[in-house]
Formats: sequence, structure tokens, C-alpha cells
Amino acid sequence: MENRTILALVISFVILFGWAVFFGPQQGRVVPEQTPPSETAGSEREAAVNEPVTGAPQAGVAPAPVSPVPPEVAADTVPEREVKIETPLYTAIFSTAGPALTSFLLKDYRETIEADSPLKDMVALDPSLGNFLEIDFNAGSATGPASVYEVDQPALQMEPGTAPQEVVFRATGRDGLTRVKTLRFYADRYQIDYEVTVANHAAASVRGVPYASVRALPAKKKGYYSFVGMVGYLDGKLKQVKVKDPSDPQTLKGALSWWGYEDDYFLRAVMPTEAANGLLEVRQSAAGVLEGQAAGEAVSLAPGEALASSYTVYLGPRELSVLKTVGHHLDAAINFGWTDIIARPLLYVLRFFYGFVHNYGVAIILLTVLVKILFWPLTHRSYKSMKEMQKLQPLMAKIREKYKDNRQQMNQEMMGLYKTYKVNPMSGCLPMVIQIPVFFALFRILGSAIELRHAPFMLWINDLAAPDRLFSFPFSIPFMAPPYGLPVLTLLMGASMFIQQKMTPTPGDPSQAKLMMFLPLIFTFMFINFPSGLVLYWLVNNVLSIGQQYRIHRGPA
Repeated sequence: MENRTILALVISFVILFGWAVFFGPQQGRVVPEQTPPSETAGSEREAAVNEPVTGAPQAGVAPAPVSPVPPEVAADTVPEREVKIETPLYTAIFSTAGPALTSFLLKDYRETIEADSPLKDMVALDPSLGNFLEIDFNAGSATGPASVYEVDQPALQMEPGTAPQEVVFRATGRDGLTRVKTLRFYADRYQIDYEVTVANHAAASVRGVPYASVRALPAKKKGYYSFVGMVGYLDGKLKQVKVKDPSDPQTLKGALSWWGYEDDYFLRAVMPTEAANGLLEVRQSAAGVLEGQAAGEAVSLAPGEALASSYTVYLGPRELSVLKTVGHHLDAAINFGWTDIIARPLLYVLRFFYGFVHNYGVAIILLTVLVKILFWPLTHRSYKSMKEMQKLQPLMAKIREKYKDNRQQMNQEMMGLYKTYKVNPMSGCLPMVIQIPVFFALFRILGSAIELRHAPFMLWINDLAAPDRLFSFPFSIPFMAPPYGLPVLTLLMGASMFIQQKMTPTPGDPSQAKLMMFLPLIFTFMFINFPSGLVLYWLVNNVLSIGQQYRIHRGPA
């Protein structure tokens, strides 16, 4: 019974890792490099704003007694210009055409591990394909809002500790509406408070809807459990929206707290000031551009009336502690699946260790030691039980031979043998079952946490989120993802697993024993493309297990 249970657990692990290897992520595609907006892009933005939208009641949108802003400058006479926002965390470039966010460079993150790699740009869309971010009011008119805005200051420089600063964009469109877009920036946050005030200066009432949208050209995912695409938080649950057919947009209804585009390690999200019942529509164009748009309730503005709507925009890392400070349940974007209740505390412990050692590789080692200590009594009992079972192997073999044609009698004799020697066959595998959720939680953390992205350990391991490679081969290797090189850490892990397997009591069934001996080779093959942080955890865990087994074998039974 014990051998079958162990075999079932082993096969389950092999299926899990095999799926990750053969059906896991492919190599990511680099998002097209951003180019400065052109004059033709301005007309495309204007056309995009005038596209009709469908809507339902949306939070953060309400009529407000805002004093109308008189039209000061005709839209066609205002030249397009750039507005640069400099903070300790990022550098943002806005074009007054739209206004459109054309670049948002994170100063603490780079595209690749190379020192000369460009900074990570959160604008995941080339301007020629449309605006990355739009927050506006659509009156459904062919002569819609002005494409070029006036701005109250040409640039903004913020130092650490600087109080929040505002930049105001203003324009009057040919539809008779004056739009005032007030953007509030923070020196210590990746968020922008975005308020749009629309005043009607036309002679007749104007009917339209406030809306916000995020567009992106998705890259292929790199993490084994990551999601790349549009996400939303509705009715207290995280929704990952997949659109496979451009002619089949997806619509979600519910209490909408936020929505946006996420990739392996970063999030672009829009949050209404207050969550309420709303509608989120996600669609994909023929060019592959993914768009998530939420529209408010249609309203009618009489001459002289104004409407205000407010949002918060987040453009930054998918880091749990950072997202929690933003609020709006934005931390739900960190999704560890069914292991979430275990994974989150483990992630906090990992960050706690990093605060002392300032090396995530060492922090992984300390976390592995801590988990091993917590499970030491269980694994100790498991190893001792397997040692006792090994002593009974000769007697069990005789029973199998004697009653090979009578399985029922064989099972009765086996149970009698266990009872005589006071051995519980399940006591060896029950501790393993208890540890499985913790293992999967660590697997999710070490395979997708942004903390390990580009995090160095030692020697040749300079990125714990990437596979370990020593040297660089000029040729490809079957089943190995680029870059091609010698996976030293993975080979050490396989060797440690082989040693551990040799020290583990073998099952009585010869076929099962042969399968168990092949496991180190199978796991080495599957781990070859896993993040080096995960391989490091498995290696350290194996070494600690070898030490524990050695102690049991040397000590009294």
C-alpha cells in the first residue's frame, strides 16, 4: 500500500513538471520600441476618441457643479508638444495631443539583465497603433474633442519627499465641450490621480459617456504560472480575460474595482475612485492590439453644465507590498492560485530574510532551512517508517510469493505482518502529502515573484528568475530554452537527488525500484528550463534531506 501511494505521488509530480516543460511558456517577444508621436498620430488619436462606446453605470463618475471653463484657444492653433514628468521612480512623457502617455520609464527596472539595457517602458503600445491610455468623455460626434491641449507647465521635476504636484491640460473641442484634465503625480508612488472635467459651452445639450481604456500589444509570457493579458477585479474576484477572436469581444459586469493589462512582472491598471456596478469590455483588433474599456452611464449636459469623473492609474511592478499601498484591492493582481493562503506568508518571510542579507539567493536558502525545520518531525517520522518497512521487505517478499495467486489472502497476511511488527504503512507517505501544498506554494513564488527578476545570487547566477547557464554555447540544445549553456545548478540538483534516492529504502517491487532510480534523471531534464531560484530551493532541500537521512541511518532505529 505504501509503495503504491509513493508511486502515485511520484507520478503526480512528474505529470506536473512535465506539463510545465512541454506546455509552459515560450520565449517572450520584445514589445516594439516606442517612437515619438508624429503629426499623423495626432489625427489617429482624435479618431480613436470619437469611436462609439457602449456603457453601463460606472463608479467614480458623477455630475458635479464645476464652474465651466471658457474656451480660450482654438484647438487647431495649439501646436503639439511634449511634457516630461521626472520623479525618483520613473520618467513619464506626455504628448499634448490627447493628451497621450507616450513613455513611462521605470528607473529601478530594465528590459533585460544587461547593464546597458534600456529602462522598462510601461507603455506597451506603439503610438501608431493608438493611445496606450485614454480617460475622456465621448459625445459621439464626428467633430469630437480637440486633439491638442494647452498645458499649464512644460515639465515637472520631483525630488524625494516632494509633495504631490499637478499638471493641468485644457482644450475646447469643435463639439463645444471644454475638457480639463488634471493629473496629480507623487514622488514615492507609481500612481497618477486622473480627473476629467467636461463643461458644455454649446448652444444645445450634449449627450455622451465618460470612459477609460487601456490598450496594449501583448507579449508572450515567460513565467510558468504568469498571465499576460487583460485582467479585472469585479465582485471581489480577480478575472483574467482571454480574447481569441477579434470579432468576439468579452464583456464582464459587476462591481468594478479596477482593470488593466498585466504581464509576467508588471501591471498597468485603472481604478475608478469608487467601485460600483459597471461594465468592462475587452476586445482585440485585427492588428493584435488588446483593449480593456469601461464606460460610465450616459449623461446629458445642458448648456453651461459640467461633469467630473476621477480615476487612479497605476503603472508599476506587480509587487505585493507596493500594490497593497495603492488600495482598491489592487494586490489581488498577485495570484498564487489555490496556494495563495500559504504562498503570501512565505513571500513575506522571503522578503524579511532579504531585508537582512540583501541577497535573494541567500534568502531562498534561509527560507528552505526554515521550512525544513518546521517539517523536520514529520519527515523524520517518514524516514524512520520507511526504514522499518525496509526491514520487513524479506518477509513481505515471501508473502507475495506464497500467495501470488490469492490477492485477498495476500493482503490479509500483509496486514497481519504490519500489526505484528507495529508498523503503519501510511506513516511514511502521510508527511509527504502534508508538505505538498507548501512545495507548490514555493513553486509558485519562486517561479513568478518580481523580487527574483534580475536578482543576482553568486558566481554565474545573475538572475534568479531565469534558468542558470554557465558559459554560452554557439549551438542549440534540444529541449533547452535559450540562452544555451551548461546548467550547472540543475546538474548539482540532479546529483543531490540521486544521492538522496540511493539513501532512501527501495520499494519491494523491482519495477517500482527501477522507476524510483530514474527519477533524478527525469527531474534534471524537467528542471533544465526552470528559474534558477526554484532549482536552488530544490537543491538545498535535497542537501538537507540527505543530512537528515544520514542522521537517521547512523542513529538507532
